[in-house]
Amino acid sequence: MTEAEGVLLIGASGLAREVLAAGMVGVVGILDDDAALHGTEVGGVPVRGAVDSAADRDEQFLVCVGPSATRRLVVRRLRDLGIGADRFAIFAARSARIGSTSQIGAGSIVLDGVAITADATLGEHVVVMPNSTITHDDVIADFATLAAGVALGGSVRIGEAAYIGMNASVRQGVTVGEDATVGMGSVVLADVPDQQTWAGVPARQLGANS
Repeated sequence: MTEAEGVLLIGASGLAREVLAAGMVGVVGILDDDAALHGTEVGGVPVRGAVDSAADRDEQFLVCVGPSATRRLVVRRLRDLGIGADRFAIFAARSARIGSTSQIGAGSIVLDGVAITADATLGEHVVVMPNSTITHDDVIADFATLAAGVALGGSVRIGEAAYIGMNASVRQGVTVGEDATVGMGSVVLADVPDQQTWAGVPARQLGANS
C-alpha cells in the first residue's frame, strides 16, 4: 500500500504515537486543540496548531483519535471546514498482511501484525489495532474500532462507530450494530443490537450506550 507524503496527524494521542512507531513516513506535523502542546513534539513530530487550522493547510490528514464516536465528530468537523474524503490518508503498517481482494477506505489505520484475508471491506476512518484478524467477506463500517487481538470470523458485519474490545472474538455471520461496544475477551455468538454493550463468554447484554 502506498504511503502518503505530507501528512498531518489529527490528535496528539497514543494512537498517533502508535502510527509513528509503526513507521508511517511523510508525517510533517500534528494538529491538536490543546494549546499547551503547541510548539512541542509528540513522538518526535512537532505539534503545529489547533485542528481548525487544517482549513489553511495543503497536506493530507490522518485522524488519530482513539474513541470511535469522538473520531466521527472530529471528521465531521473537518468536513465542515471543507476537507473532502480525498484529503484523508490511509496508513497500513508494513507488517500488516492485506489480501489483494480486500479494500480499505480513506482515513483508516491498520497497525502491526493485522491480517486481512479475502474480500473484506473496511470503511472510512476505521482503526484496527495490532494483531487483529479480519477474515473473508467481513464488512467494517466507518469509524469502527477493533482493539488489539480481535478475531472476526467470516461474513461478520461491524456497524458504524462500533468498538470491539481487546482479544474479543466474533463468530462468523454475526452482526455488531452501530455504536455498540463489545467488552475485551468476549466471545460473541449472536447479533449485538445498535448502541448496546455486550461482554462475557458467551457475550450477553450489559446495557445501552449513551
